[in-house]
Amino acid sequence: MERGRPRPQPEATRHAQNAGEAARAPLAHSFAVAVLMFAVSACAADSIAIFDQGNRFYEQGKFREAATAYQQLVSAGHVSATVYYNLGNAWFKAGQLGRAVAAYRRAEELAPRDPNIRFNLNFARKQVTGSDTPPSDAWKRWFGRLTPNEWTIVATVLFWLCFLLLIIREVRPSLNLRTPIIIAALAAVGSIVRVGFIAYQSDARREAVVIVPQTVVRLGPLEDSRVHYQLRDGSEIVVLDEKRLNPNESWLQVRDGSRRVGWLKRDQVAIL
Repeated sequence: MERGRPRPQPEATRHAQNAGEAARAPLAHSFAVAVLMFAVSACAADSIAIFDQGNRFYEQGKFREAATAYQQLVSAGHVSATVYYNLGNAWFKAGQLGRAVAAYRRAEELAPRDPNIRFNLNFARKQVTGSDTPPSDAWKRWFGRLTPNEWTIVATVLFWLCFLLLIIREVRPSLNLRTPIIIAALAAVGSIVRVGFIAYQSDARREAVVIVPQTVVRLGPLEDSRVHYQLRDGSEIVVLDEKRLNPNESWLQVRDGSRRVGWLKRDQVAIL
């Protein structure tokens, strides 16, 4: 995979480092602020060290150790497209296709137009299914080109554009703005609907990726239930329901790309 080299310092870490530099500026006028900024600086230094360690492990061919370092950043809340991208590269090199796909998917959510992330995600998908086409409808893939925040900005801009055109029409009645106003209004409504749909999806729709070499999907949430079909490492599925049998055992009702529905164990997938 030609684009598998780790990226340099992640954006989130650079931002934290900048906060640390700000702490050294003569702007803090209280002991509490100084302590807070010192803590931010120390946290940034730790995250940079962990990230650099992950990159060193990767360059040395210690891909599992590299993945562990990047995952440590994610667990600590230092999330960025760069961290997830490097995590996906490390898992891919370690032979963990499912974990790599899950990491690339998370990176794509943060940077949907990054060509390297898309290339590596499609490359990993092809190892799983033989095709680099994601298991979703074309319209969903098109709408996914923008992040939720970007869709919110688009909706806001279109709303104010429509409002501005209405004001101009009132001030200059001679101008024929009927068609632009209708187009802007329809586009604004469409964008607002999309933002609402994203919010609904985040609450009602969950997706997951299989992270074990082979998993059995059963007709019911029990070990004794009849086998329905099997999924391989890296398969992308939709989670429909969850049933917890005890504190240590939980089952998910899932639907695969062929729209087959069944149950599998929760610990065999990574929830996105």
